[in-house]
Amino acid sequence: MQRAGTSDSGQVALGRAQGFWQRAAHIGMREVCMRLHRSLPLTVAFVALFLASCASARTVLTYNTLMTGTYPATVNFGAYLPDAGATAPTNTFEGTLHISGTPSSTTIVANATYVTQANVASAKTLPTDFNYQFVQSGNAIIPVQRGPIPSSHAWWEFILEPGQVWNESGDNGYTRAAIPFSLQQKNANCTHNGVLMLLFRNDGTVSRTAMQITSETCLYLQLNLWGLLSTTYTPGSVAGKAAAIAAYNAEVANRLPTRSTSQLATDFPGVQPANLAIGASAGRTLYGLTVDGINYVSACATRNGDYPYCDVMDLPSFSTAKSAFAAIALMRLEMLAAGSQGKLVSNYVSQCATSPWSGVTFRNVLDMATGDYDSSAYEADENSSKTNGLFVPLDHASKISYSCGAYARKATPGTTWVYHTSDTYVLGTAMNAYLKTLPGHGGADVFADLVVSDIYGPLGLSPVTHVTRRTYDSVAQPFTGWGLTLHRDDTARIANFLSVGNGTINGVQMLDPGLLDAALQRTASDRGLATATLAGYRYQHGFWARDVKSVLGCTNPTWVPFMSGFGGISVVMFPNGVVYYNFADDGLNATFDWSNPAKEANKLGNFCQ
Repeated sequence: MQRAGTSDSGQVALGRAQGFWQRAAHIGMREVCMRLHRSLPLTVAFVALFLASCASARTVLTYNTLMTGTYPATVNFGAYLPDAGATAPTNTFEGTLHISGTPSSTTIVANATYVTQANVASAKTLPTDFNYQFVQSGNAIIPVQRGPIPSSHAWWEFILEPGQVWNESGDNGYTRAAIPFSLQQKNANCTHNGVLMLLFRNDGTVSRTAMQITSETCLYLQLNLWGLLSTTYTPGSVAGKAAAIAAYNAEVANRLPTRSTSQLATDFPGVQPANLAIGASAGRTLYGLTVDGINYVSACATRNGDYPYCDVMDLPSFSTAKSAFAAIALMRLEMLAAGSQGKLVSNYVSQCATSPWSGVTFRNVLDMATGDYDSSAYEADENSSKTNGLFVPLDHASKISYSCGAYARKATPGTTWVYHTSDTYVLGTAMNAYLKTLPGHGGADVFADLVVSDIYGPLGLSPVTHVTRRTYDSVAQPFTGWGLTLHRDDTARIANFLSVGNGTINGVQMLDPGLLDAALQRTASDRGLATATLAGYRYQHGFWARDVKSVLGCTNPTWVPFMSGFGGISVVMFPNGVVYYNFADDGLNATFDWSNPAKEANKLGNFCQ
């Protein structure tokens, strides 16, 4: 029954009004209005009722701020999202963006064991060579160059990611662009995440660029950086436009479907999503769990609200690269040429053609069992300042000289586990040389032509995974044991390729099944080497494994393989096909302890033995 004086269309508008305010109370006006803009056309009465409510209400990083104002303190990252009244972009970005300037900064953590005051001072400045091309497709703004970009800066290199463009009513005909980016430490893997925001027009007029960083995955250097930077936009045709857009479209299409981790409780009653958040919240970047082809994801918390572009947040691999690069490369080599795992390092790396390396095979190195070390105590060698001989130099000659000569023979190769990132560097060098001896691979590169072309590319991983840290010389040797950059989707899909997919792509076996099965603890007679005095753990073919018998109350030992990275990175592949990942950087034991996620994963399919 209608109320007196209320038409059918008015009644519909009234009903929508009630729903509007109910939703606004739960999720906020900005999100409601964004949803309305994406919904079916509205009635005239509804528009009249709510046009004012959805008008631009931006109070932070406004037109005036970007043009002439100041940016005195960090802001909630929600300011880098479209306003509630945002509409489709009326300007199109294609050309070169140049930005420069020195942001404001505060230091959160600067661990003197790893960084000097001079390092910190350098990290508070930006590279001056930001001069990069972007193109636009719909409301997406896309950098042409992806992955870490070599820089003349002493500390930083930029990584640029796809963002979005839109119009707001208060921007006087300009279009607003938000570009996710990261600063990654040169010659290293620490990654600090931020967003750029600017206003532009087709004719090249442009505002200053706002930038903010208030999160990172880095144990030893944590900073807030923010400010307004000088900006020049030079419109022009970009040669790589079509390829950049195609790569971006493929990247988005290939991502696993996502749901919030909170949805696990609904989809799988009895699962407690809160148990997936391990360690202290201050150290956590993000975490997630995949099951049945769905990626259940956390928010990407920062010191100023949630990071607004979590799908493209750049994550450092650190030593997970020993699994995702070194292990995959040797398993692929073994598939291409049986017996590759038994090749001698000394035959392919001239700097290692001395007695400490006699009899050491590629597989021995992947197992961290060269027999060459100073101390067999748990990670004593790796944590020694001596390893600066590997991590500090920029050139291959220095890195390989250290890696081949740092340690003397103490045990028979293949018998004693001693963790050395330098050994994985040697393995990358050896595999690179060996690959070139295979028919048709004379000029091949172990990363670009084996890992990317054969694995990452066909898997459809994001373009950022196609770049690895390399030496800054003509050799451009991949670091192999660290130096990849990943998105959360890449992390999940690499782990799923290995565990759920058994190393196959489109039904084709890409990795040697014997090496892979042993690495994933599927060979009961071969659990790998004990990791010094770390009870209940093993190391096998570039992967860690943990016996979760006591955690889950299993009858028999139950070994779970996982990748591990510096500071607090874990990528766990449970035997029931569930994958759990956590990126953190406080280095505390609680951050590495995934006991609670193991209990939740076991609820999704009992894997106790």
